[in-house]
Amino acid sequence: MSSKIVVQKYGGTSVGDTTKIKNVAKRIKRYHDEGQKVAVVVSAMGHTTDELVDLADQISKNPPKREMDMLLSTGEQVSIALLAIALNELGVPAQSFTGSQLKILTDGNFSNGKIEMIDRSRIDESFNKGKVVIVAGFQGIDKDENIVTLGRGGSDTSAVALAAALGADECEIYTDVDGVYTADPRKIPTAKMHKQITYEEMLEL
Repeated sequence: MSSKIVVQKYGGTSVGDTTKIKNVAKRIKRYHDEGQKVAVVVSAMGHTTDELVDLADQISKNPPKREMDMLLSTGEQVSIALLAIALNELGVPAQSFTGSQLKILTDGNFSNGKIEMIDRSRIDESFNKGKVVIVAGFQGIDKDENIVTLGRGGSDTSAVALAAALGADECEIYTDVDGVYTADPRKIPTAKMHKQITYEEMLEL
């Protein structure tokens, strides 16, 4: 029987500091030890993205969108590398990848890109070597290899698109809200929580 493919996504609060990153690594190790193929999508640590926006704001009130995407994509690079280090420290072989390394191709719309294709070859290569794959959320590239970010909730989008591309058995999103709603429950009190949802519907949301 072939092993299950599981995609997990951890948001900024889940990887907010090194202690939390170590805890996430322990959770991933359990899946890996069961023989499952695990691909993990990670957001930037805590308030990193806000801090990067603030830095740009101190220099320009109207920075070029391309350069903002170049800047903001660095937040995820920090967290994927730290998580890969934490997993290796636990004896779990893991490798981190940026959106460009995995050729996550988008429509090229800076700061609000849509994923058009994911090349799974490097992920399969890592799976075949028994590695956990750590993927930078919230980012991809355009046809000219410019870095393109995916807008609000971009790491969730990355995880769902990755799960669809890999034909994953499960896509687990670890977050600080209790489910997927028809709208933002903090703004629309009548929003209803979905009991289940297809990858296609989730990508639309």
